[in-house]
Amino acid sequence: MEEALEEPSDYVDPQLILADQRYEIIGDILCEVYEPGEEKWNISDLLDEVFLHRYLGIPVFLVVMWTMFHFTFQVSLVFMAMIEAVFAWISTYTSQIPIPWLASLVTDGVVGGVGFILTFIPPIFLLYLAISVLEDTGYLARAAFVMDRWMTKMGLHGRSFIPLLLGFGCSVAAVLGSRTVEGRSNRLTTILIAPLMSCAGRLPVYVLIAGIFFPSMAGTVVFLLYILGIVMAVIIGFLLKHTALKDEISPLVMELPMYQMPTVHGSFRHMWERGVMFLKRAGTYLLIGSIIIWALSSFGPAGYGVPIADSFIGIMGRYVAPIFAPLGFEWQIVAALIFGLLAKEVVVQSLAIILAVEGQGAIQASLLALMSPVSAFALMVFVLLYIPCIATMAVIKSETGSWKWTIFSFVYQTFLAYFMALAVVSIGGFLFG
Repeated sequence: MEEALEEPSDYVDPQLILADQRYEIIGDILCEVYEPGEEKWNISDLLDEVFLHRYLGIPVFLVVMWTMFHFTFQVSLVFMAMIEAVFAWISTYTSQIPIPWLASLVTDGVVGGVGFILTFIPPIFLLYLAISVLEDTGYLARAAFVMDRWMTKMGLHGRSFIPLLLGFGCSVAAVLGSRTVEGRSNRLTTILIAPLMSCAGRLPVYVLIAGIFFPSMAGTVVFLLYILGIVMAVIIGFLLKHTALKDEISPLVMELPMYQMPTVHGSFRHMWERGVMFLKRAGTYLLIGSIIIWALSSFGPAGYGVPIADSFIGIMGRYVAPIFAPLGFEWQIVAALIFGLLAKEVVVQSLAIILAVEGQGAIQASLLALMSPVSAFALMVFVLLYIPCIATMAVIKSETGSWKWTIFSFVYQTFLAYFMALAVVSIGGFLFG
């Protein structure tokens, strides 16, 4: 009975048949109503010869990606410095509040937490602006077409690249975007690998760490992390499609849009619509998170004003820290990673509050004292790959309808992040130790 249900060896995807038939009809109609003149190449044809080239397509895609992240980091530096100066000025006044615990709450918790996070608005907005420009020009559709060829060879569904692109903005959107992928196993594979794409919430961590430890090549480091996310997604997808989630692979069938000159209004509107979600988070649960993290950093079993190592957050971080000792992460880093389960930008927020309450001064100097450059890069790799935020986990449960796959996503990303970070530390120690 099973043999009767198997697809014939010469099976052709119905979408390809429909596409061929559609364009055959279009061709017949054009033959009757359109008289072609002398064949001429236009700019669109010339661009496609490069962007869609069998061998040049991928290198061009990588160059475009590197340019986008280099632009994002370099241009945002001056705006970040301006916002940081504003909040530093505000903190000089809030620190003078006569009630000590209230002064610490406002200065270290609210200004030091939410204020520090808001300094990363420029790179996030500029990244969204760059993506909007690439989308409006028509290049992103061609990037999907180029990547589809390689993804299909690796056993991934061609339509998976579209949700993965959404993952550059938000993992929740990427998981929801998997609804466009045909076939249950293809859709499930896309859901499980989508969180490996580097969302905007991780960008503040990259900008902070890369800017401190790799200032001369920060843009390149951020670019490498995004590429690593794509590579890991492809590798994990390949393993899933050849083990637990085997299914028929369908190629990507799509119409490429015409090249267009992006408009200032359109690009900035798209940037604002996507970036305002970050502002809403900063004004709501990130503010609440700042207060909670400050309270856990300032209070302990003995009450308010205990040394931070004896605070609730210190006890929590020191309890888990031995697991991360091989990675070179101190308890402050570990505590920040724990709170990063709420949202990845909370890692930066937590570090700012913990180090402020600890009285270590500037976060840059504090991190240089806590980590080596190798451990710093391992931290960025860990943040890239470890457990997605709570909102993403909830959407994975909703879309899969299964606790089994939700727990699987939680567990495999945890182990993947740990062992990849350990590999960075081991290789880095061998090369630079």
